[in-house]
Amino acid sequence: MDLAYLREHPHHLPTFLTHQRIRETPVAGGSICTASRLTFDTGESVFTKSLESAPSGFFAAEADGLRWLRAADAVPVPEVIAELPGMLALEWVEPARPGPAAAERLGRELAALHRAGAPAFGADWPGYIGSLPMPNEPSAGPWPAWFAANRLVPYLRMSLDNGALSCADAARVDRIIENIDAYAGEAGAEPPARTHGDLWPGNLLWSADRVWLVDPAAHGGHRETDLALLALFGGAPHLERIVAAYDEAWPLAAGWRERVPLHQLYLLLVHTALFDGAYRSSVLAAADAVGGY
Repeated sequence: MDLAYLREHPHHLPTFLTHQRIRETPVAGGSICTASRLTFDTGESVFTKSLESAPSGFFAAEADGLRWLRAADAVPVPEVIAELPGMLALEWVEPARPGPAAAERLGRELAALHRAGAPAFGADWPGYIGSLPMPNEPSAGPWPAWFAANRLVPYLRMSLDNGALSCADAARVDRIIENIDAYAGEAGAEPPARTHGDLWPGNLLWSADRVWLVDPAAHGGHRETDLALLALFGGAPHLERIVAAYDEAWPLAAGWRERVPLHQLYLLLVHTALFDGAYRSSVLAAADAVGGY
């Protein structure tokens, strides 16, 4: 078995793994899926992620998003080699240390990806973020109302239902939802951008000279969201270089820095929905930051 054979016969992959015809090496992955490097006798490798009892359409959503981002031909995105109900096999990318030149290139390429645009907010496929369904019904917008209804409300309700947030906590976020047009300002009128949708720093794969985008929750969204998420959880390496190169390639709307907490609130609510109360303080800090400007 080699990479060419796998491309032609992707559904044979589980059989070859069962019979140990491929060398499998565990690699660092996310908290949801099991990640491995598969190496063939030819020396070629692929990256796989698998999940027992994966929700219906779970890996299909990621594969659709990867192909859609890759089709823009703007920023490196791994090729989908095999898409199965419980597994995804992707092009292997050799990792390297983050460098400033690669960061600046990412900024320019991310601007080009966003400029490729989307036909609507949302996407043509059912979405997932982590293991949670993500509403993707296409919408003409405007962005603020769409973002509130599809990226804030669902995960706020989940976080309330699982006890991660109290009713008082939820009320603080609800006030932002009710006034989202004011918080979005003129930037809320921007058309849909082609966004990664889950671009926290862990979903950047640094190689020798470029930065690859992995694990997307891709959809038509607001370009500021991707940039805001890069600043979460310690921030991406060389973040200021990424943003400066982006802003030079496609200037951001006035006041974008003040809107960062608004965009981050989406992914933080996803985390309280997924991981209960561990991220409660981050959600409330972001909500206070939004309400304070």
